[in-house]
Amino acid sequence: MSLITIGINHKTAPVSVREKVVFAPEQMSDALRELARLPGLDEAAILSTCNRTELYCSLHAPPLETDIVRWLGDYHHLSGSDLRPFVYELTDIEAVRHAIRVASGLDSLVIGEPQILGQLKTAYSAAAEQGTLGKMLRRLFQHAFAVAKHVRTDTAIGSSAVSVAFAAVTLGRQIFGDITRQRALLIGAGETIELVARHLRGAGLVDLTVANRTPERAEALAREFGARAITLADIGQVLHEADIVISSTASPVPILGKGAVERAIRQRRHKPVFMVDLAVPRDIESEVAELNDVYLYTVDDLQEVVAQNLASRQEAAVEAEEIVDVQTEHFMGWLRAQDAVELIRSYRDRAERARQDVLVKARRQLSQGRPPDEVLEFLAETLTNKLIHEPTTSLHQAAREGRTELIGAACELLKLPRLISEKPKP
Repeated sequence: MSLITIGINHKTAPVSVREKVVFAPEQMSDALRELARLPGLDEAAILSTCNRTELYCSLHAPPLETDIVRWLGDYHHLSGSDLRPFVYELTDIEAVRHAIRVASGLDSLVIGEPQILGQLKTAYSAAAEQGTLGKMLRRLFQHAFAVAKHVRTDTAIGSSAVSVAFAAVTLGRQIFGDITRQRALLIGAGETIELVARHLRGAGLVDLTVANRTPERAEALAREFGARAITLADIGQVLHEADIVISSTASPVPILGKGAVERAIRQRRHKPVFMVDLAVPRDIESEVAELNDVYLYTVDDLQEVVAQNLASRQEAAVEAEEIVDVQTEHFMGWLRAQDAVELIRSYRDRAERARQDVLVKARRQLSQGRPPDEVLEFLAETLTNKLIHEPTTSLHQAAREGRTELIGAACELLKLPRLISEKPKP
């Protein structure tokens, strides 16, 4: 059995490619079941965020990377050849190390950001709910979660408020200088927008509007931050008021088009507006960037801002990588041990059958009136002979054939002194 991860992320593909392979929440159940039906595949989990889409699988047949990449393309109506330049394929130890690094925030656009751990837990729960998790992936994810907690506790990787949301607010402060006088429109009401709202409030911005498809969620977020709540349908009425627009929804189609933004700019008398699209697929049509007086940034554009906030985390990341290396080897030790489970079980079953066989004979002798000491002697001698007969026969054969490497392995396995030279016979 082997582990494999097929993925595409912010390092290997631009947002224009990543947005084509996003799995929407409502697609996840069907996608998991469909993926798990691929020949040779035993377990499956799918992680899909704005920065990455990854398929985690365990296989009982030889690696089927090509089939999995083809499935990913077919599911999203893309050809495998279109995706392959952007796809990475990791197996066994590299797949394990990658999962742990992802959970620990070491593979994120913003090193150490905590959101990915929650997203990975969501992926785990979805796979568990659909019954596509087995012993292997269940153990891998749980181990990755534990290591991520270890990394965050024992290093300073999460000591500063650095995230894509924070980077967006930082960029806004650089553009406007005094952000406290600006008005912000936040589109969406998920975790990312909540973080944006928290950072904007922390920066002193007071005038906040939250727009969401579900009014109840918008109102809940608005209450938390003293903001105004509206629906997506109302955006056109307030867009011209916003100096800052930050959007992050799960909509499969753009929410803001070029025409709507153009009308808002005219109403603003061409006063500049700063827009950040944190969604994948994008919420704001890319053509909006062509408009004068609009500063539009996507998640990919934030990398420079993000880089400026990473200095304090670099040393912590080195420490975290050391933890990851150790914990990767721990997991691989467990994984290798699984190969011996059936062997150990078979060996113990054979010993148990020998014990039961000798015990039956010993009880028969007792029932026939033989002295207990005689029966005990018979039981001990017979059981010993049964247990050591095949190993000793094999050792004799190995010695005759000069297979000193097998004898050396037996000494190590049985904790015996090495009385025979391991130098092969000429």
